[in-house]
Amino acid sequence: MTSLPGPPGLLRALKDDLTFPLAWGTSPVRDFARWRRAARAKVEELLVVPPQHNTPYAPEYTAGPGADGYDRELVTLSLTRHTRARGVLLTPHGTGPFPAVLLLHDHGSRFDIGKEKCVRPWYDDTRLASAREWAGRHFDGRFTGDELARRGHVVLCVDALGWGERGPLAYERQQALASGLYHLGSSLAGLHAREDQRAAAFLAGLDRVDARRIAAVGWSMGGYRAWQAAAICDHIAAAASVCWMTGLKDMMVPGNNTLRGQSAFHMLHPGLSRHLDIPDVASIAAPKPMLFFHGGLDALFPAEGVRAAHDRLRAVWRACGAGERLRLKTWPEHGHTFDATMQDEVYAWLDAVL
Repeated sequence: MTSLPGPPGLLRALKDDLTFPLAWGTSPVRDFARWRRAARAKVEELLVVPPQHNTPYAPEYTAGPGADGYDRELVTLSLTRHTRARGVLLTPHGTGPFPAVLLLHDHGSRFDIGKEKCVRPWYDDTRLASAREWAGRHFDGRFTGDELARRGHVVLCVDALGWGERGPLAYERQQALASGLYHLGSSLAGLHAREDQRAAAFLAGLDRVDARRIAAVGWSMGGYRAWQAAAICDHIAAAASVCWMTGLKDMMVPGNNTLRGQSAFHMLHPGLSRHLDIPDVASIAAPKPMLFFHGGLDALFPAEGVRAAHDRLRAVWRACGAGERLRLKTWPEHGHTFDATMQDEVYAWLDAVL
């Protein structure tokens, strides 16, 4: 593939038209708090899926066997008026309330497991085999949720629509699912965002959790979901995003997944790019503590786009006097991965900021 798809020059012209007029520094609004409210309001509007604050969670808990240093449960929740999902809830031994992590799983074009990518499943041997293979391929054999619980965090990880017990979604059916939701006045990416928002609020309402110390953590699509949750959810106090940050124009290059459809729809809010670039949306989270890791050999995110996005993020956090709360790091020899060395740095960072 040597050019952008579609009529010759059309996508190039549309890219050139984008000026991101609501971005901090471009927007005429110079008061940061006012800018943040206006930018967040635009994002909320373009999620399309309305807020779900008044929907009862009606949680159902199923206790699991104890683990080394923490307890395990399955919990089923109503995340919107029309969606109910199962998640895993891990609680450290000891006296709470504890800091907490909303752990957000990746895409990976692997749908038979969702929450099981992050937390070792004790309830399903078939999913356990898949989960072990996934953890061995991407996480040095670790389950990040179990590691976080052992380190003293309450952990909640829920299947996104299409994954695990809410799937499996076939790769080639993603576009059909997104199309169906769009035709019905909804949005696949907007639904994910609202469900993550609701999951964070559920965590904050648990007696075992210190509601002031909740972080969102994720890798790949989970990293996208983590910074997005920090931007639109007041219950998230900090976020760690691994291997998902770039500028939109730099990402939309021949061969990139963004131009193939399918998986792109999980992270596509139609019309948002007329107002804000990707790092501009993440910047709504400022001045919260935020961590962004990038693999220097990650083919999904060209280096120029990552550098440009990091520059934008750095400028915003400095503008609101919180430059020290933003951690940006490129791992030159890493690809699209979240290995043990990266994990350990994230864990240490969480201990510091929470």
